[in-house]
Amino acid sequence: MSTSTQYLLLWLEGPLQAWGHDSKFGVRDTLNFPTRSGILGLLCCARGAGGPEVEWLAKMNDMSMEVRAYARTDHNGQPYLRGPALCDFQMVGSGYDDSDPWQNLLIPKTSDGKKAVGGGTKMTYRYYLQDAVFAVVLEVPQQQAESLSDALQNPVWDLYLGRKNCVPTELIYQGIFGDAGTAWQQAGILAESKRRSLSYAITEGEGDGDIMTLNDVPVQFGPQKRYRDRRVTLQERG
Repeated sequence: MSTSTQYLLLWLEGPLQAWGHDSKFGVRDTLNFPTRSGILGLLCCARGAGGPEVEWLAKMNDMSMEVRAYARTDHNGQPYLRGPALCDFQMVGSGYDDSDPWQNLLIPKTSDGKKAVGGGTKMTYRYYLQDAVFAVVLEVPQQQAESLSDALQNPVWDLYLGRKNCVPTELIYQGIFGDAGTAWQQAGILAESKRRSLSYAITEGEGDGDIMTLNDVPVQFGPQKRYRDRRVTLQERG
């Protein structure tokens, strides 16, 4: 433990969550856990920071982050099986009259404002986690701990669980702690009160479990987003 850092406990709970790391316009997928870019983006929303944030991200990307998933349990304490991701099919730009100047603005076009190839209507498939609960313990610099704590409790912009339609049903900010162990103890207490049991954990680096490479470390936000890779390990628990 470093005396120059503290640890934020974030609780992510809601009927729908979406943590895409390789999404395109037509197919917007979701991982089974929050991404680093998603968590740092959430903090930027709380801070009201909408620019590139290059210097801030460089500092935050050196901080450790661990995610734990909690499954719903029955009255006997047995976890329910995790349900499949929800697929939401949407038509973008459908049903508008292109001869009407106002309705025409709602039809997708090319970057130079011309009609899109094959017409203006576009089909999209969007995937969501259902009834998921995650705890995130994020290391933060000591000098930013208080300001981030205040921002999460009084966010400048609305906070979402990935996409903007994924509204949390519990307070995201659950405290700031001097060490990760104490933060995880508090997460366990909260999970028990909600009849949730630890299902799996995502740790940074290579360990015992399923190792994967994610392109979810944000180097730059804003209109020209840039990311780099990291290795994480998914460990089944329970």
